[in-house]
Amino acid sequence: METIYHTVIVFIAGYLFLRMTGKKAVSQMHTFDLLYIFILTNIISSPVEVDQLGKALIYALITVILYKVLIRLSLHNKLRWILYESPTVLIHNGDIDRKGLKKVRMPMNELLSHLRVKGFTDIQSIAIAVMEQTGNISVIPKSEYRPVQPNDLNLHVKKAYIPIPLIMDGQIVYHNLKYLQLDIGWLEDELEKRGKKIANITLATFLEDGNLFIDSYEEKNHKSDPYYYKPGRDN
Repeated sequence: METIYHTVIVFIAGYLFLRMTGKKAVSQMHTFDLLYIFILTNIISSPVEVDQLGKALIYALITVILYKVLIRLSLHNKLRWILYESPTVLIHNGDIDRKGLKKVRMPMNELLSHLRVKGFTDIQSIAIAVMEQTGNISVIPKSEYRPVQPNDLNLHVKKAYIPIPLIMDGQIVYHNLKYLQLDIGWLEDELEKRGKKIANITLATFLEDGNLFIDSYEEKNHKSDPYYYKPGRDN
């Protein structure tokens, strides 16, 4: 029973400490970000095997505070260059930077693979490719190879609208309804008009024109229509 109690406390404490740290994906983490996660994980997991719950939580809290201090210090430009690695140029003006590749220990086939993922097959179309501090590779094409923008054609486009989810996986998103100043009655009326039930809806979003888009679990029988072919054996 005591082991279960310790495990629950450690899990909750670890969750709270990571929430204090802030949101950051693993691919966005720097060296000391990963070091912090490793240290914190070891500290908070030790009470599961050894009866040192109080000490472990104090050590974990100190680790979190030190990490937060480092993050704050990294906001200053002079210290930032000490705490973080500098970006490394891999391609410049269509030419591969061999020193840069050697510095990051990246073979040519891996570089080409990263470029393909970004949608580039010809290095001559690239103005600059850089390995950022997080390990991600950013690629900027030459001006003549970049996608045409509305600005290039002197076109005025309307403001982008993001459809607002009102139902997700059969559950109502109440805070979005409140944000739109709509009530449950309005939503139920819209669903009733279309003969839909909340439990059967994968996603329902509020569109720019005030209509409701609905994607439900219901399977449609398209028989042998080639436009609805799905790879695999699920046809």
